[in-house]
Amino acid sequence: MTEKKQFMIRAAARNNAEWCASMCRSHGLAGEFGMQAWALPSRPPRYYPDAVTLVPGTDAAALVDRIDTAAPGACVKDSFADLDLTGAGFKVLFDAQWIHRPASAPTSSPDLAWDVVSSPDMLRAWALAWDDGDGNADLFRPELLDDPATSVLVGHSADGLVAAGAVASRNDHVVGISNVFAVESGADRAWSVVLDAVHRLFPTLPVVGYEHGADLDAAVRHGFEAIGPLRVWLHG
Repeated sequence: MTEKKQFMIRAAARNNAEWCASMCRSHGLAGEFGMQAWALPSRPPRYYPDAVTLVPGTDAAALVDRIDTAAPGACVKDSFADLDLTGAGFKVLFDAQWIHRPASAPTSSPDLAWDVVSSPDMLRAWALAWDDGDGNADLFRPELLDDPATSVLVGHSADGLVAAGAVASRNDHVVGISNVFAVESGADRAWSVVLDAVHRLFPTLPVVGYEHGADLDAAVRHGFEAIGPLRVWLHG
């Protein structure tokens, strides 16, 4: 693996941990960044990990000691796919790939107008479209809009309804993209509008994230490169 890819994986892992911390803060939960990992001592919001490793070779035992494993459901994002947590009662939930797209990569003109979510009502409409009836729209709370590093991106159809979206979480090195969705036509339609928005908002920052399966294939079609594996572990 090249030095550049190693740097980008670490940058993506750090950015993702910062996004997880922001989501937790919007729910009134405080995690802590250590030298090796970010971790939350109480259970995080649904779909979010209890810990994210920041460097290769993280001390697994010390990491597990920082999270709540008293009840099933604790989750660890093993950012370098180099831990063995089976002895602590974890099993692999899924494997994925970190993805990277250079800031200089060209974008295409989207078929949707886009905006940054700026009000609780607008966020609620976005969350309901993202959720698609699964009952988890309350995950995205208005407090998230107070985070200056987080931009919730929305693509509008001609009738003004939410048609696509994603979350962009920025730091000094990269902008991370997560929660990519489109109401119709799949991730390809979403990526087109999201990448146009990110390029206009943060033109000098490379774009990172992680995907797997068909969503990874869609990201690659839109100029991303898979740069290294990560693994998500589930306890119990």
